[in-house]
Amino acid sequence: MNVSAPTGSDDNAYWQRPNAEPEPFGADRPVPAPDPAPTYQGPPRTPPPSPHWQPPVVQQPPPPRHLPEQDMDALDESEGSARTVTYGIGLVVGAIALILMCLLCARVLF
Repeated sequence: MNVSAPTGSDDNAYWQRPNAEPEPFGADRPVPAPDPAPTYQGPPRTPPPSPHWQPPVVQQPPPPRHLPEQDMDALDESEGSARTVTYGIGLVVGAIALILMCLLCARVLF
């Protein structure tokens, strides 16, 4: 197969088809009319519900109960004791951590 252009005056003649017949889909073929676009008719209609149909009835729940009154003084006292316990545990853990750090540093230095 030779893909190089032959020597000659017309360079495009080499690349043209061998027969010069009009192509079946050429410009001289009549163009068919486009099909008319179908129009949208909308969604199909739903049948009406039965005349005896009713929506489900929801029973009304009873009103909520009242919460007991809060004793603000007892709440403050319990919060204070919880804070004291938390601080106490934190101080004990901090003291143990300080002692362990001193022991580890002393072991490294001596």
